[in-house]
Amino acid sequence: MITNIPFGEKSAGLSIFEPSEGTLVVVPSLSLPQDELRRIKGARSYEERLLFLLLTLRNPGVKVVYLSSAPIDPDIVAYYLSFLPDPDDAAGRLTLVSVNEPWSQPLTRTVLANPEAVEQVRAAISGEAWLVPFVLSELEEKLAASLGIPLYGPATSLAYYGSKSGAREVGHEAGVPMPRGFGDVRTMAEIVEAIEALPGERVIVKLNDGYSGLGNAIVPRADRSRTSFAADGETWETFAAKISERGGVVEEFIEHSPLFHPSALAQITPGGQARVLATHDQVLGGANGHVYQGCTFPAAPEYRAEVSGAAGRIAQALADRGVIGLFGMDFFALKADAGYAALLCEINLRIGGTTHPFGAALLTTEATYDAASGLLMSGNQPKFYTATDNCASACLRGRTPGEVIRTVERLGIGFDAERRTGNVFHLLGALPEHGKLGFTSIGDSREEADELHALTQRLLRGS
Repeated sequence: MITNIPFGEKSAGLSIFEPSEGTLVVVPSLSLPQDELRRIKGARSYEERLLFLLLTLRNPGVKVVYLSSAPIDPDIVAYYLSFLPDPDDAAGRLTLVSVNEPWSQPLTRTVLANPEAVEQVRAAISGEAWLVPFVLSELEEKLAASLGIPLYGPATSLAYYGSKSGAREVGHEAGVPMPRGFGDVRTMAEIVEAIEALPGERVIVKLNDGYSGLGNAIVPRADRSRTSFAADGETWETFAAKISERGGVVEEFIEHSPLFHPSALAQITPGGQARVLATHDQVLGGANGHVYQGCTFPAAPEYRAEVSGAAGRIAQALADRGVIGLFGMDFFALKADAGYAALLCEINLRIGGTTHPFGAALLTTEATYDAASGLLMSGNQPKFYTATDNCASACLRGRTPGEVIRTVERLGIGFDAERRTGNVFHLLGALPEHGKLGFTSIGDSREEADELHALTQRLLRGS
């Protein structure tokens, strides 16, 4: 068993979005089930989703050490540093460590097998330091222990509460409503029994550790042979094997119309302070309409307070269990007799798809989150954004990040530092091979953010 390094007293209120001093060791390793990960186009480039943390170099007391499987294109690094008032000084406090093994996954395992890389990270650390993982596994715990620094994330001993079954347990404790269902199923007999016990014409079966909706299956009660799997090529034989190994849940399929899919982003500091950072409406796609494509901030005003309140109760329940770090919660929102209700769907006990758009918007606009309204406020001006991870086009394939960055500036769809509106791009490293990138469109209104987002999609796909 690995013993995690404790945080110092000065770090009790630490937020990775606003460190005042110290070293962030960023390990964006996709330490997740690799069979599911291979289904995501350009998955290795998702290591770049935490590059928004380079914007914390705005504070002269902060250093960042960023690990990657392959060298990050210098134009991408220069792009992020260009948001800062003194890019050259910031560059002097940034250390990039690449293991030069892009196809050896997950990244943390490769780093641990490379003593030279570990030593390079250790040499770059000065002052108080924290390891910031994309997702936390025993690999990240081992790396943090070898570096002698604490982890800004939940210990693996608490990982169960980020599973689909664990989320149901936390939701019950927090008094948050959920779809009717059964957790910790592991056999086909248990799945069949749960299906028979639930109402409705369809049910949904989810792998405990599925992510981005890829571990879901929608099952018609009358004919299970017509099951719709979210992941391409999945069958009952392969799915049942995963259920047996990893466990899962069976829940009623919410048929309510209209049905909305908000989420919440929360943080628990090393001192145990839990707070909601943001609410979003998720943009979903894929075969079942369950695969995360992007998000809009904030969640719609009709149910924003319900989602935030439920998320706050869940965050406190997790803080009471000793969870630390950033995590997301997905909800269903539906109209009820007394207004809107928010039903917990799942807890993602890790950095998720809404973290980097929120971080990019927060750090470029220097805004603060107003919990009462659920808005990001830059002075007296609220900020809104629309984000995607999946802007893809054949005309983008083969283009370099630098070419696209220059095209963005020429088209006038970059970031306006004076108005603190515009686009912040990510996943630029996926362009040459996959013709894919992501971006966050920031506006002073919901309409401005949406219009800029739609315009950017059109211009990039036609460029």
